Amino acid sequence: MVVATQRLSYAEFLAQCPEDGRYELVNGEIVKLQPIRAHQNIARFLLFGFNDEIRRISANLIVDTSVVIQTTSRQARRPDVSVVDSSVWNADVMTYSALTEPPLLAVEVVSTNWDDDYIDKLAEYEQLGIQEYWIVDYLAVASRSYLGNPKVPTVFVYQLHEGKYQQQKFTGEEPIVSGIFPELTLTVTQIINATQIG
Repeated sequence: MVVATQRLSYAEFLAQCPEDGRYELVNGEIVKLQPIRAHQNIARFLLFGFNDEIRRISANLIVDTSVVIQTTSRQARRPDVSVVDSSVWNADVMTYSALTEPPLLAVEVVSTNWDDDYIDKLAEYEQLGIQEYWIVDYLAVASRSYLGNPKVPTVFVYQLHEGKYQQQKFTGEEPIVSGIFPELTLTVTQIINATQIG
């Protein structure tokens, strides 16, 4: 749902962004994000899982669902879950949760506009230098060229190597491999169960 039609800069977006929900700046327009509850359940499950791991290993990291990052001059994204270095987050605690530096890890839970996550955000996050990007396709809505045949719920983990993302694909009971959280024990099945569907 488009909220504004004039092309806004990132600074204008931050000044004008409504406070009653989740929004991104897409091609200079404020766009409201309206995730369903299953989508939010996954984001919350991952937030808690990452936070538990951060506490367990005493990492200097913050995990949050409100981080906004500028990806181009007229583009700002709000990942479903972001992991940020604590020193970056706490550099100016009196400002909005918009960052000027990329998070270490960003998670996008796929909705019906799946090509945004697989194509647009993938390119933007790679160029921005986000070290790790997860795409959680819990409903297997992307095309077979991504998911294979038959299509099954999948988590893709993209890790940055020499400026380019390298992809790993996980399904079912396979342990998800994370460079940011190398000891994390998590499977796609656990993520799917968090949706509370069925």
